[in-house]
Amino acid sequence: MHAMSDPTALAGMLPFDSIGLYEQPKPRFIFKMPRVVPDQKAKFESDELFRRLSRESEIRYTGYRDRPQEERQVRFQNGCREGHTEIAFVATGTNIQLVFNPSANGYSMADPTRECDFDKEHGKVHIRSHFIMNGVCVRWRGWVDLERLDGVGCLEYDEDKAQMEDSLLREQIERYNQRLRDFEEKQRAYRQHQERPGDPDLEMRMASSLQHHHVNHASPVGARCTQQRVGLPLGVRRAT
Repeated sequence: MHAMSDPTALAGMLPFDSIGLYEQPKPRFIFKMPRVVPDQKAKFESDELFRRLSRESEIRYTGYRDRPQEERQVRFQNGCREGHTEIAFVATGTNIQLVFNPSANGYSMADPTRECDFDKEHGKVHIRSHFIMNGVCVRWRGWVDLERLDGVGCLEYDEDKAQMEDSLLREQIERYNQRLRDFEEKQRAYRQHQERPGDPDLEMRMASSLQHHHVNHASPVGARCTQQRVGLPLGVRRAT
């Protein structure tokens, strides 16, 4: 059985509502890792781990295993009323942290949408939890005995959540492709601008080069003209 302190044991799980209070600002041109795979249902039906976890099997509460049983019972019920608990599939040793809407405050009215129900069956709590596991939207469904802290549970493919995540994935890919097209268009325009014959920068550099060339060649010509004027015979000057 995986240890709950092992960070790799729960690496493939994502809650649907992730809080980004401490997320650092990211560069504008970056592709965020998708939350789901392109074909979730196919992976759920073909992946060996999902196939094993989709069958109802024995589960156990794994929290506070070093504490007495009575204390664990109290802590388990308190956690359920707060909307979280930790369970493990006994057959595979797969640990899962369940997050769900906490039970109603003392109301015993039957509600099929309740995700934590202490009233459905005496001595048991029935739990449903939605999350993303290994890129697939799934729903955990099962019950736990309040005294023994074990029970039965399984994973189900969450069709509704999968459709929502698929839509978000398509939008994310389209935004990425659009940004990539914009970037390539800017690069193409920049290269064309640099290669254009009427480039202002190129013309300025050429004009500067021509001016420098003219100055270097104008001085000797002027010097020769001056020397010719100065060197005229005095007799010729008097004749004119």
